[in-house]
Amino acid sequence: MERLIELYKNFVGSEPSEVKLMEKSGSNRQYYRLTGNPSIVGVIGESREENEAFIYMAGHFRKQGLPVPEVYGVSDDHMAYIQEDLGKKPENILWNKIRRSAMTHAFTSDEKALLRRALCDLVDIQFRGAKDFDYSHCYPAECFDERSIKWDLNYFKYCFLKATGVVFNEEKLENDFEQLTRDLLTVPSETFMYRDFQSRNVMLVGDAEHPENCKLAYIDFQGGRRGPYYYDVASFVWQSRAKYPEALKQELVKTYLTKLKEYKPDVDEKEFYTNLRLFVLFRTLQVLGAYGFRGYFEKKPDFMKNSIVPTIANLRHMIADGPFERYPYLSHIINQLVNLKDFVSEDKGLTVRVMSFAFKKGIPHDPSGNGGGFVFDCRALNNPGKYDRYKAFTGLDKNVIDFLKKESTIDKWLEHVYALVDESVERYVKRNFTDLMVCFGCTGGQHRSVYAAERLAEHIHEKFNVRVELSHREQPDHERTLNPVDKL
Repeated sequence: MERLIELYKNFVGSEPSEVKLMEKSGSNRQYYRLTGNPSIVGVIGESREENEAFIYMAGHFRKQGLPVPEVYGVSDDHMAYIQEDLGKKPENILWNKIRRSAMTHAFTSDEKALLRRALCDLVDIQFRGAKDFDYSHCYPAECFDERSIKWDLNYFKYCFLKATGVVFNEEKLENDFEQLTRDLLTVPSETFMYRDFQSRNVMLVGDAEHPENCKLAYIDFQGGRRGPYYYDVASFVWQSRAKYPEALKQELVKTYLTKLKEYKPDVDEKEFYTNLRLFVLFRTLQVLGAYGFRGYFEKKPDFMKNSIVPTIANLRHMIADGPFERYPYLSHIINQLVNLKDFVSEDKGLTVRVMSFAFKKGIPHDPSGNGGGFVFDCRALNNPGKYDRYKAFTGLDKNVIDFLKKESTIDKWLEHVYALVDESVERYVKRNFTDLMVCFGCTGGQHRSVYAAERLAEHIHEKFNVRVELSHREQPDHERTLNPVDKL
């Protein structure tokens, strides 16, 4: 840490007023925030080669006009360096901005716009970043090659598959791994492959409360190398914890493909989607190996519930589109994995149905046959629907949410709702009841009731180990289920 203080002093001209260890990331590097004028991030790494890779890449990308942090100073031994501070608040990280939506599976228009912007920037990083790039600076490998593919496949086999207890024929599995390796290597490796492109490594620079005014910047690219651009698309769009709905995944891939055509106007779309599916499979196996190591070997249960289960869900969606015919035995193994009881949500216990509706269309019917439950009237709260600028939006959109928080007492009102509903949930669970219904009504079922239903569903999902079915009767496209295993 003394090296970081000295680097700060050399750059700024004075010592920092405070040096604070930042929250640990997934790597073994230590990050410190050196507070002063300006605030700077200090990094202490365990690998000189990895540090040098980041320092080179950051300098190269900035020369190419790409939004990455500037490195201000490096220690003589290259084991410590200081860099631009891109944001002090948790919401300056894109993942923290979208994690509530990842839990409810309902992403706002602002959040979708940020995700699309990130994918467009990715294309620039991959292609513009590759211009005059010296891959000899990459660590631990210069390119996406046979050895690195086999490392990842063995990671999956030994750190995840064996730990699940699934019995498999290693020779047959290796045969399919060899075929998969050959297929991956036939895809051109002509761009910079970020390797760990995910929402945790995207920073919102500026006022994160108003993302339309923010710039995006990118960190943790030191593991990058020359490789196919499909890998990064798979990493970002199929990030397991993000739990993007299938429709949003398709939307994001189309955004990437449109931007890609600026660099490759003759791209074959059919070939693009075929190759992308291949890399989604490979990336999914790779992350299962990483999560398996954290969950099974390091005994971190969080990885089982919050990472492995949604990753298996990704696999389940993939094989629903058809088996991987070129890898018949691997497909057989995947079919076993997605049906293991540890990875399948059982629909037992209490289900809480939360719904928004319009009073003018009547109170919703209770499908459980219990005659209904709570019905809360939101019409006493200030209505954004009476203003023209909000009529095209719903309680899922940021501008409506901002209005309700500022111009109404809805959050305070909801505290009373939580107290009433919590008591019923607790009693229903103790008495082994299976159904509870909670409805929120307003004039049009578009603004206040939608917001209230969303907040209650999140509240119950976070506090209780029960299934929550959330729907908006007048906004049917946003119906979804929050299972206990989906918790973050």
